[in-house]
Amino acid sequence: MATADHLSNFPIDLKQYRKLVLDPTRPQLSAEQKATLQHNIQLLRDAIVLFTATGAARGVSGHTGGAYDTVPEVCLLLSLFEGSEKYLPIIFDEAGHRVATQYLLAALEGSLPPEHLLHYREANSKLPGHPELGLTPGVKFSSGRLGHMWPLVNGIALANRDKVVFCLGSDGSQQEGDDAEAARLAVAQNLNVKLLIDDNDVTIAGHPSKYLQGYDLVRTLEGHGLRVFVTHGEDIDSLWGSVAAAVTHDGPAAVISKRVMAPGIPDIEGSTHGHDVIPVKSALKYFEARGYPSNFAGDILLNIKPTAIPYLYIGSTKEVGANRVVFGEAVNLVLDKLSREEAKEKVMVIDSDLEGSTGLKVIHQKHPEVFVPGGIMERGNFSAAAGFGFDANKFGVFSTFSAFLEMIVSELTMARLNNCNVLCHFSHSGVDEMADNTCHFGVNNFFADNGLSDVQSWLYFPADALQMVAIVQRVFFDRGIRFVFSTRSKVPYILKEDGKTRYFDGDYKFVPGKDETILEGKAGYVVSFGEMLYRSLDAVLRCRQEGLDVGLINKPTLNVVDEQTIRKIGSSPFVLVVESLNQKTGVRDIV
Repeated sequence: MATADHLSNFPIDLKQYRKLVLDPTRPQLSAEQKATLQHNIQLLRDAIVLFTATGAARGVSGHTGGAYDTVPEVCLLLSLFEGSEKYLPIIFDEAGHRVATQYLLAALEGSLPPEHLLHYREANSKLPGHPELGLTPGVKFSSGRLGHMWPLVNGIALANRDKVVFCLGSDGSQQEGDDAEAARLAVAQNLNVKLLIDDNDVTIAGHPSKYLQGYDLVRTLEGHGLRVFVTHGEDIDSLWGSVAAAVTHDGPAAVISKRVMAPGIPDIEGSTHGHDVIPVKSALKYFEARGYPSNFAGDILLNIKPTAIPYLYIGSTKEVGANRVVFGEAVNLVLDKLSREEAKEKVMVIDSDLEGSTGLKVIHQKHPEVFVPGGIMERGNFSAAAGFGFDANKFGVFSTFSAFLEMIVSELTMARLNNCNVLCHFSHSGVDEMADNTCHFGVNNFFADNGLSDVQSWLYFPADALQMVAIVQRVFFDRGIRFVFSTRSKVPYILKEDGKTRYFDGDYKFVPGKDETILEGKAGYVVSFGEMLYRSLDAVLRCRQEGLDVGLINKPTLNVVDEQTIRKIGSSPFVLVVESLNQKTGVRDIV
């Protein structure tokens, strides 16, 4: 942990930001205006590198590149807001990973003390990974799920016909289908919406120009009827000329800024690493190259350490496994038993730009014959997986974050009605080790169980890496739609009563729909699953040490009633359900 002294002062003086008024009817910058903009751009970019790097230092990620990229656009918009009231003075952004922009704007306007930025993504700092209205002072909207903001901004423009409304976008967010619908409405209603799109050819998993060939922002938006201006994002004269042209255009328009990701940061420039947080070492090199004193950033970044949790859980191992990664390894174990030709014929695995986060990367590496890079298009990608599994002897595999399960509910219904075979892996369930907020919490997993009583969906949530392997191997070739959940956090291995033997090792066989008695008890039962099982086991064992004979049930199949277990726990003195899902849509309603 950093000392209070190291975090008590933000060493970049944001008061050095120079307010500027720009008039879009004058698309040529004077030398003075250009110098002011260049000063402001460098000031804010330095600030973003510094405070996002604190996220790297404390081990909670942070996403530097996107916010760093669009500083020139932000400075131009602020200068427009200074000169006229015809603009709605909010810089909406549909790329939630640019949350650093919104926190910096909040500090500039005085809603946040600048030194608070150094607590970026720290627990209880109210500076999570995506902007949330009502949580962080100065934040003016909620965002974070790609493709969701432009349609909302259309409505804001409809409600403010006398205003020009701006929305920052990206070549990643524009892949979402919602944006195609938003484009058509904006054109049909001639909305005064202006998009400023950072086209840096980088998303989490790679470069759109390589994994999504044929995707072209200019042709796409022009095809919908928008006026499109293409510019060099790092050429402030060219960028301002394009912004001015878009603003004075009657109706919806887009400025597409071509640039490499994180320009001017050598270690991450142009790479997928720029999408995530800048490493501490790279930040220190950046400030050294910028001419700052040697201890300028080091006194802060080198004194921030990841928060350690000293609590020692009993009943589980010190060793931990990453279930979200093990999912992919477990799929590989299944595919390894097939020839490459048979695997390609029988299985298709489609990614939605999260292969490194949801375990699909290991499949991509070992079994490229079954892998399809699908881009940031969850609804279409799920339906593609379902369509592949339309044949009774073929099986689609789809994966994304649990929070995004909510995006494909309608597609799930149609897949069920078509008797499709899809194995879905939703990682980042619950809230464990999520330096984030509501839009990315995977707490509505039961939305997946939206079929009628004539069909059975299977929702599986393994408790550790060994059970993940057992579940995937058992259910991979089952018919219908199956869901496997995992957390972002690593989890320890559950131990048997002897405190040594791993519960799901050896001759363990997973049985779908069957609850598992981890410990028998006479005083009552705790029912749990997933990452809450090892925590529940710890609590149960400590109760037993105090003479309270509490039992523990693991419920790895979330949405199926095990009548035998229900009778057993229902006749006991109490039943306590422990879960990390939404209270409105959780397991407690099943039990």
